[in-house]
Amino acid sequence: MLKLGPYTLPNPYILAPMAGVSERPFRVIAFRLGAALCPTELVSAQGLMRQNQRTLKYLRYDAQVEQPYSLQIFGGEPEAMAVAAQVGKAAGAQIIDINMGCPVKKVVRNGAGSGLLCDVPRAAAIVRAIVEATGLPVTCKIRSGWDDKTLNYLQVAEALQEAGCAGLAMHARTRAQGYSGRADWSLIADLKRHFPELPIMGNGDVKTVEDAHRMLDATGCDFVMIGRGALGNPWLFRELTGGPPATPQERCELVLEHVRAHAEFVGDPLAAVRSFRRHLAWYAHGLKGAAHFRSEVNQLDSPQAVEDSVRRFFAGADTDPTAPSEEPEVDYRAALG
Repeated sequence: MLKLGPYTLPNPYILAPMAGVSERPFRVIAFRLGAALCPTELVSAQGLMRQNQRTLKYLRYDAQVEQPYSLQIFGGEPEAMAVAAQVGKAAGAQIIDINMGCPVKKVVRNGAGSGLLCDVPRAAAIVRAIVEATGLPVTCKIRSGWDDKTLNYLQVAEALQEAGCAGLAMHARTRAQGYSGRADWSLIADLKRHFPELPIMGNGDVKTVEDAHRMLDATGCDFVMIGRGALGNPWLFRELTGGPPATPQERCELVLEHVRAHAEFVGDPLAAVRSFRRHLAWYAHGLKGAAHFRSEVNQLDSPQAVEDSVRRFFAGADTDPTAPSEEPEVDYRAALG
């Protein structure tokens, strides 16, 4: 039985929380295609505590689809994190996830994200404070360590488990690696061996159905957390649960659905068009004519014009996986988590 706290999940496949990606529209799509859990992107505890209106907008979710609703927050102070978690609970959060892995400097220098790997007692104090303040299950997402000389994931896991952590996701790279190099899955296996009773979510370099199955088999982890592998391909969750890959018609219809949902979510048409360009590049990656399509949509400034371009391109896009791409490698580094 696959459980996180009191929640039984239907399968072991989880969408990773990614900044600028794991917004309500994409989470809803991933859930509908089979993802068992889709935490939000990292949300500032300080912003929630201060009732910042821009930050509060990140709490929006679809109560009919997002079950359970997992809210990821980041911050470095136990008191502020506890207050932020209470705000999240009042907004509907059923699981609080703590970001202890983000390598971005502006997050780390405030003692948050992967900065917490360097202060294990404070990381544990944050978990304890949130558990006591909300009574909700608390999960954490960590990295294997600050760098290859300080692989302290076992020490971190022990402290977090004692503090009441209900589940632990580990991106099997260090903070120093960022998103480069290879994820070391042997560390996930080691983590699971040392903490057999703690639900472990493996993360890093899962891009295909075969990758996900290999991670489960090789590491013994309970869940596979998929990040950049799902960008432009949320159908991966459907394939993982026994369904077929997307047809050209399905791809076109879903991209149009995502365009409209994103425009409604953002509220400002021009801002929505600009922020959605990265999704369009990911959806088009590997298809013939993708470079021309990307160049075209990067010049558009209205949702309707984007929809028209999407219809023209995706309705006839060649989805043959052996077809060469006409574009350079798409940059996935924008999806930070």
